[in-house]
Amino acid sequence: MHHSTLLSLFTSVVGLSTLAVAHDLGAHDASRFALEKRCTGTIASLSDVSAAVKCKTINIKSFKVPVGKTFDLSLLDGTIVNVLGDITFATGKDWEGPLMQVAGNSITWNGNGHKMDGNGAYWWDGKGSNGGRTKPRPMFKVKISGTMSNVYLLNPPVQAFSVANKAALTISGATVDVADGNKNSKGHNTDAFDVSGSTSLTIKNSKIDNQDDCIAINDATSLIFDSNTCNGGHGISIGSIKTGKNVKGVTISNNIVTNSQQGLRIKTYVGATDASVSDVTYSGNTVTNATKYGVVIQQDYTNEGATGKASNSVSIKNVKFSGSKSTVKVGSKGQQVYVLCGSSSCSGTWDWSKLSTSGGSKGSVKNAKISGWSAT
Repeated sequence: MHHSTLLSLFTSVVGLSTLAVAHDLGAHDASRFALEKRCTGTIASLSDVSAAVKCKTINIKSFKVPVGKTFDLSLLDGTIVNVLGDITFATGKDWEGPLMQVAGNSITWNGNGHKMDGNGAYWWDGKGSNGGRTKPRPMFKVKISGTMSNVYLLNPPVQAFSVANKAALTISGATVDVADGNKNSKGHNTDAFDVSGSTSLTIKNSKIDNQDDCIAINDATSLIFDSNTCNGGHGISIGSIKTGKNVKGVTISNNIVTNSQQGLRIKTYVGATDASVSDVTYSGNTVTNATKYGVVIQQDYTNEGATGKASNSVSIKNVKFSGSKSTVKVGSKGQQVYVLCGSSSCSGTWDWSKLSTSGGSKGSVKNAKISGWSAT
């Protein structure tokens, strides 16, 4: 047989073998992907997690998470999660946390109102994350895109949600219930939503009762906080803005803030660099019985607190009260508005014509060209 004939025969056999292997691999991948789509994973203990996250539907039943262990879910793209029972986080030792975290793209999370109980009272000592006992935090670290509905966080040890979404995420119908933390002023730093590294986040129709910020927007682009109820705590906050943190395109609308230290706040750190706040719109908010400030914008913040001496290092641009009127009422010892900007750091449009304030004293404005509202 000629060499050319042998070569031709060899090439044909290898080619057929390659096609067969490719076919087998394709069939295997197709089978695997089909399994992902049709299987339903069930979690009733942490030992169930590794198998369940291979499925695109996951049902979480009632169970207790052991102390010192994070309930950690790294999900396939497009996974649907159904919470079907209450989840309790055990106590017994101090540790750093988080209690729970989830990551994935295009996730649908159905909390169904079942309680996730952080048993925060075990750790509460009135010092929060500023000292005292080492407390697990946050309670729920969220790094997903998609939707998250009807999650109920009860008694987080410190911060409740930490949100860092890189693509669009809507959180709706959440409950953060830390009312028990008011007893003997033990609950501290129980922020409901800490937002950092976020893009296109909407939080709406949620209910918060806590001892710190209802939301703290630290680093975000395109954020909507709409139709939420905040009781106690420190109100709705942008910041504290530190070095490298930028907040742009925020709409705070139709929220109800009651019995808080502040109603609406923007706070930046003295000396922070490569940091900014821009394009913030308030519309249709109602603040009642703010004990210290109704609206506060301050650029004099440090780790030790406010200094009274503002810095120009962080720019704040275009802060508006527009659309529906926002109504702010402070307590008898409160100030309706307190603005302390650096000498040249607050710029752009500051149209506050849709802000109505009452109670306490008028307050003061320094280095901000506000139109439509006056402290005099």
